[in-house]
Amino acid sequence: MREIDVPPLRHERFRSVLAAEPCSRFGNGLERACGQLEGRTLWHVNSTAQGGGVAEMLHTVLGYLAGAGIRTRWQVIEGDDEFFEVTKRIHNLLHGEAGDGGELGQRERVVYERNMAAAAQELRPLVNAGDVVVLHDPQTAGLAQPLIGAGAHVIWSCHVGADQPNDLVRSAWHFLSGYVAHAHRTVFSRPAYAWEGLDPARVAVIPPCIDAFSPKNQSLHPEVAESILKAANVLPGRPQREPTFYRQQGAPARVQRRAQVTEDAPLPADASLVTQISRWDRLKDPIGVLRGFVEHVPEELEAHLVLAGPTADAVRDDPEGAEVLDQVRAEWGRLPPSARQRVHLVCIPMEDLEENGAVVNALQRHADVVVQKSLAEGFGLTVAEAMWKSRPVVGSRVGGIQDQVTHGVTGLLVDDPSDLKAFGCELSTLLEDRRCAEDMGERAHERVRDRYLTSSHLLDYLSLIGDVLQGHGSTPEAAPRAVPVGADGLEPPTPSL
Repeated sequence: MREIDVPPLRHERFRSVLAAEPCSRFGNGLERACGQLEGRTLWHVNSTAQGGGVAEMLHTVLGYLAGAGIRTRWQVIEGDDEFFEVTKRIHNLLHGEAGDGGELGQRERVVYERNMAAAAQELRPLVNAGDVVVLHDPQTAGLAQPLIGAGAHVIWSCHVGADQPNDLVRSAWHFLSGYVAHAHRTVFSRPAYAWEGLDPARVAVIPPCIDAFSPKNQSLHPEVAESILKAANVLPGRPQREPTFYRQQGAPARVQRRAQVTEDAPLPADASLVTQISRWDRLKDPIGVLRGFVEHVPEELEAHLVLAGPTADAVRDDPEGAEVLDQVRAEWGRLPPSARQRVHLVCIPMEDLEENGAVVNALQRHADVVVQKSLAEGFGLTVAEAMWKSRPVVGSRVGGIQDQVTHGVTGLLVDDPSDLKAFGCELSTLLEDRRCAEDMGERAHERVRDRYLTSSHLLDYLSLIGDVLQGHGSTPEAAPRAVPVGADGLEPPTPSL
């Protein structure tokens, strides 16, 4: 178990992006929660401090809680390699995908519970009766029972799911449900992700959010964005301006680390640019993006594609990243020379997460179109990030992407993620009609401001915490055991934790 520092952030900064009424509502909500949580600690527990939307959210969301005087702590569980192999399998299954094709049987349960028991042994002595603990995703579900045993109020939040659950999804529910049943509340990012059989009185839907002031989303002058990309080795040449950004606490910093770039020729600074930025994950379909672009975006548009992600070994809870990156590089290597010159693979360093965010920010702002062609998606915060920067998005009509993008208004959606021709045609539409793309981008920015900023997310979560503390709805002791039937028609075994 590792504790992550949570520096305080002031909510007053939202006055620069929100109207007076929502800004005042945010401040009042924080003040009310501070009173409700007086004498308690609000804990958040997940499986990584870097890589992926949950970790990114926690770095900033928790800062506003700390800035409001709420005692907030963030713990990261540190499982072994077998544990992360099992939880990555669960992650894929919750999306309805077979992943590595492995099972969730007795061996996997032993691995899971061994790691949960070790994490609980470290965490339980730190948590006091009356504290509130928010557990994130499958990696932490097994902590609910021991923490409730310590007298804590426990909320389990699941950020992944499938629009249409199949037997693969239900097999993951079957594995996890005995642990999840103990939580006082379960939270899902979309209504479709809520599991069958859960008590509706203990289920909440809260979409995730982005922070407008983080290095990944703060305003950047176009020339500074270009200089950041040059300093980071994404664009050729020397920076013409200082490649600076501002850290969360307001201190200026300079981009210095250089990305690992796979390319035949440098990316022209004035090229029309399409980019997808995500983990190296099969469900993000980077190979499909590459093929769709090369095969169905005409060369005469003179557009280039950047596929960007973290350095392959940087995300502890994603053991498949290096393998997927190798596959993307092999696919790139098989392209004809003329096509290969239009595609660039970029691995952005993760040693400094704020510097990494600044490079992502610059890359999204430098792009003409941002892509998220996922085969399956939990929510897809990279979409909201691009929309905040007034960029039109071409995405798959899956998961939270379809919640964020209104087809033809704030971007374009492809109904079938495997239809590479349709994907290429939508890209070409925005690359050819710049006025249409700019109008969509402006409407996209307004949608994020109204729905997907930290202020809205935190108010929803604090309201839920208030309900839990007041005892509204069923409690784990009073409610019938919320256990969905597994794909084999049997209830899962009671966990031994």
